[in-house]
Amino acid sequence: MFRNLPSRTLPRDTMLLILTWAAGAVDALSYLGLGRVFTAMMTGNTVLLGLSLAEGELLAALRSILALAGFAVGVTLGALVVEHDTVESDWPPEVTAGLWLEAFVLALFCGLWILNGPAPGTHSVRALIVLLGMSMGLQAASVRRLGVPGIATTYLTGTITTLFVDVVGWRRAGGAPAQGNEEVTWEKRVGLLAAVFVVYAFGAFSGGLLLQARHPVVASAAPLAAVLIVAASAARRYGVRWR
Repeated sequence: MFRNLPSRTLPRDTMLLILTWAAGAVDALSYLGLGRVFTAMMTGNTVLLGLSLAEGELLAALRSILALAGFAVGVTLGALVVEHDTVESDWPPEVTAGLWLEAFVLALFCGLWILNGPAPGTHSVRALIVLLGMSMGLQAASVRRLGVPGIATTYLTGTITTLFVDVVGWRRAGGAPAQGNEEVTWEKRVGLLAAVFVVYAFGAFSGGLLLQARHPVVASAAPLAAVLIVAASAARRYGVRWR
């Protein structure tokens, strides 16, 4: 039904960058507001888990474990929604369904965050960590279904690797279309990869700034708003399909 709405929609790359910003903001929110834990970037979270165990900080280790578990559940749910054999397109409609589910989980997070106020109790913190981890797992599975080479909105190691490999390829190809694609130039690929890195950092900066400025409600609602914008635009542009 969304396809018939007379509204401007966002390009695919712009939507990916908005999701990247949301992931960076979520990591800032969880690290600064939920006890030094990452809920989007599981590589960093795994390092924190190992360090916590080495230092005997069992409660900190538990927070990392909860984030990992929530992320795993989110990826599983996301895969059940988006991984179907459908006609390939720039943005399969199942991906939009995955993002709506992510928005629902983020809304639950916001509600629980607001209810508990600026100093949530231990059990509430654990529930908040699981919800944020689930939302980012859903996003990771949804973006993976798009199959954009080197692009993942919830972690950067692969993106940085692909970026600099592509910079080398760009120099060698002299700006010719990338990998036989007549529409995607090296400049566009390298630009998108670099933008993902910068936007993730800016998302973390924005989320941290909001928390430091004592605007926790805005900080928690901002990632939800970003995902809702993308989900609504994608629904209008590509449609939505639940399986």
